[in-house]
Amino acid sequence: MRTIHLSREQRHLAWDNALEPVVVAAPGDELVLELADASGGQLLPTADASAIGRLDFAAVNPCTGPVLVEGLAEDAELVVSILEIATEGWAWTANIPGFGLLSSDFPEPHLWISTVANGVITTPTGIELPARPMIGTIGLAPADPGRTPLLVPTKAGGNMDIAQLGAGSTLHLPAQVTGGLLSAGDTHAIQGDGEVCGTGAETPATVRLRLDVAVERSSSTPWYEHAVRRPETAWTCTTGIGPDLFQAARDATLRAVEIVSKSSGIDPIDAYLLLSLAGELRVSEIVDSPNWVVSMHVPASFAHP
Repeated sequence: MRTIHLSREQRHLAWDNALEPVVVAAPGDELVLELADASGGQLLPTADASAIGRLDFAAVNPCTGPVLVEGLAEDAELVVSILEIATEGWAWTANIPGFGLLSSDFPEPHLWISTVANGVITTPTGIELPARPMIGTIGLAPADPGRTPLLVPTKAGGNMDIAQLGAGSTLHLPAQVTGGLLSAGDTHAIQGDGEVCGTGAETPATVRLRLDVAVERSSSTPWYEHAVRRPETAWTCTTGIGPDLFQAARDATLRAVEIVSKSSGIDPIDAYLLLSLAGELRVSEIVDSPNWVVSMHVPASFAHP
């Protein structure tokens, strides 16, 4: 077994199976990857909301890699064990105009710079959240030739933003090309299910992964095992009900924004960003046609209607 280190400068900005690998790894090897934040270093701890308008969106969501894995055939499965995620001491969360579940309700740019220390995230509102580091983007190169934006997840993984992909989780990725071409980026100090405003607590980080190969593919899309549990024991939950699943998600989230803002005394835009970090948006019912139910679960510690 070897330990292979890649710096965050060994990055790329699109999925493309024609990319040359920066390193070749073997099953059993560990990777230590330095990952840039989702802005690619464009947002700094001193930034304010005006920096959002200067973002170069062609340079966001960079990924470290790609890594070619020996013995990984295009009909096999890469097994990635997430061993450790060490974030930096700060994180940003933004409302980016035109982006996010409630983009029409919150059209103005808004930026949080939070501190991350001793397992606690302190937001600009003063509300503290337990850190729960995770990897937003991790995947293999897609089978189709040409460039695919890193923001778009594929059947080989990518920008899945699964809140449970933290240390202790194991991710299974179906290879699309020989060697897989693994890359990762977009680490968060915490993110709620749904990432409703479009950003989590975005932060640079160093992650440690172990690679294994399953010769027989068990799924045509990524799957994962996790033991992540939220420390809160009480939740306040809102609902959205109707025939349009997307609109139901918006309705549940808007109601939660109202409750959090009223209860905590923070502005609605801040409640929206808070839900993107700590809320859990779930499909509660999708069988009772013609109406479906979506629920937004909010830690009751800061949401009492």
